[in-house]
Amino acid sequence: MLPALSRPGRRRALQGAVAALAVCGLLLWWLLPRGAPSPEGKVTFSTGVRTGVYQRYGVLLEEALRRQLPKVDVTLQTSQGSQENLTRVATGEADFTIATADAVATYQRNHREGADRLRGCARLYDDYVQLVVPDGSGIRSIGDLRGKKVAVGQEGSGVRLVSNRLLAAGGLDPERDVEPVSIGIDTMPGRLEAGTIDAFFWSGGLPTSAVRDLSERMPVRLVPLGPDLVKALQKPGDITRYYRSAVMPADAYGKARNHAAVPTVAVSNLLVTTDLTDPELTKRFTETVIASRDRIGRQVHAAQLVDLRTAIYTDPLPLHDGAAEYYRSAKP
Repeated sequence: MLPALSRPGRRRALQGAVAALAVCGLLLWWLLPRGAPSPEGKVTFSTGVRTGVYQRYGVLLEEALRRQLPKVDVTLQTSQGSQENLTRVATGEADFTIATADAVATYQRNHREGADRLRGCARLYDDYVQLVVPDGSGIRSIGDLRGKKVAVGQEGSGVRLVSNRLLAAGGLDPERDVEPVSIGIDTMPGRLEAGTIDAFFWSGGLPTSAVRDLSERMPVRLVPLGPDLVKALQKPGDITRYYRSAVMPADAYGKARNHAAVPTVAVSNLLVTTDLTDPELTKRFTETVIASRDRIGRQVHAAQLVDLRTAIYTDPLPLHDGAAEYYRSAKP
């Protein structure tokens, strides 16, 4: 029969048992798997033209993903814009992309390949339509573009989509009443500077570096696209409901000759993938987008508008299951 322990002995024994249990707990915490394993593999992210906001955003996001998902190899792929981006993701050529809500709705309405597989991860920032002309130009409204050489964006771009709709809303036939020039933001400013086009449309976050740089090289104006034009653009129940009236603040392009806020049209950008993308990868990808907002926003100002409270609204796309899981775990 073992002798009974004294009170100090019992205290020491109890303390020893507690310490042993703590050590065992730490060993179990260290040895057992904790949560889902970190995603790994290769991911392609389709962005946009080289001097556009999509591409710059993609470069900075890739840096953030490299830190947060070290086992995932991200490849950036430039594109003509939203329409081409959606085709790439829907057909498996890319895994993630950015596209405007109107481009997504158009892709769905036209029953393009893989449209039913598209899923949203986050609502990002808004694109603002920018109609840029030389300051001395007589172009003061959409109607003044009649007979002019107008850069309307490349085939496959979101710019082409919205510029054609705006011209039509302003009473102009995009093919007959203007001389359309199919170029992107990488060459639009140089062509305006050289005088080989009279105006160009761009749809992007504020400020777009190519437009800002042009305004610092030559006197330019942003043509107002007012509420009446937006009203003519919108049709109840149509995909044009994704356009809304907005205002570009005067300091968006401080060197532009407007010297005041400019009314225009805005449309939201969505982070897009498909239902085939791994849920854990999508969750972590979405988490990185939200978490890197401030870091990216210091260089791409539009990214400052990414907000956890609104990111979940990816209409017209349903949320990807992985993104939905992130939002459930990250309620503000």
